[in-house]
Amino acid sequence: MSDTNRNNFTNPSTFILLGIPGLEATHVWISVPFCTIYTIAILGNFTTLLIVKTETSLHVPMYYFLCMLAVTDLVLTTATLPKMLSIFWFSSREISFNACLAQLYFIQCFSVMESGIFVAMAFDRYVAICNPLRHSSILTNTVVAKISLVVVLRGSMLTLPYPFLARQWPYCRTNIIPHTYCEHIAVVKLACADIRVSSYYALFVAFFVIVVDVFLVALSYTQILRAIFSLPTKDARLKTFETCSSHLCVILAFYIPALFSFLTQRFGQNVPLHFHILFANMYLLVPPMMNPIIYGVRTKEIRVGVL
Repeated sequence: MSDTNRNNFTNPSTFILLGIPGLEATHVWISVPFCTIYTIAILGNFTTLLIVKTETSLHVPMYYFLCMLAVTDLVLTTATLPKMLSIFWFSSREISFNACLAQLYFIQCFSVMESGIFVAMAFDRYVAICNPLRHSSILTNTVVAKISLVVVLRGSMLTLPYPFLARQWPYCRTNIIPHTYCEHIAVVKLACADIRVSSYYALFVAFFVIVVDVFLVALSYTQILRAIFSLPTKDARLKTFETCSSHLCVILAFYIPALFSFLTQRFGQNVPLHFHILFANMYLLVPPMMNPIIYGVRTKEIRVGVL
């Protein structure tokens, strides 16, 4: 590459998002389910927030955490879907360098926050089922506020180095990102420098968050299941188990695609690019759509509030 071209890309003013390479002819058709998912996620999460705000009987820890989850889902979907749909509908592929880094940060930050909220909700369910008489004394408003602050700070601080590290690399190869959004590794791979610091740090954050959070969620639900099977009546066991199983489905729908996307980005050279990108979109779009359905429609108090 000539010196002139190299200088042009050292600090690119814009990146070009290709969408889903290999499936350009079907972008409009792909946009239909994506737009539907986005609409359901927006309406569902805003409805959850409105119901919890207006119904004073829902001002308890479980629904505070549910509101945090709704806000997180709204940010995750809004940070990715509008730009993605503009690529599919209008071929508007350009995104400024700073906007790309901001999108990168919001996706990583709120993904970590969502994982932390799942841990907090699992802990709330553990206390509610295993220590029901002490639930209000253990999870006071002060404790809930402290847990929420830890979740927010952990997500914000752990992912803060991502955009700063990405910003310092020289981009002298190309400014074309073969993706629908500014995914962290997809961006830093464009740098003509040793990006091992970014790669290793992202690897550390991903495994630290997933290993710690999955362990805590698994520990909570193991204790919950033990408590369920000790309940005296079959109906009580069945009702509690159905509630917990639906919550676990939402949690698995978040962690499994996230882990798959993370690993294939680094080690899945044989995985088709379009398949990887579709899967990477699923873990950002499907949980925000499912959460208000699982936690909302299946929760009697919220159903009554909607009616």
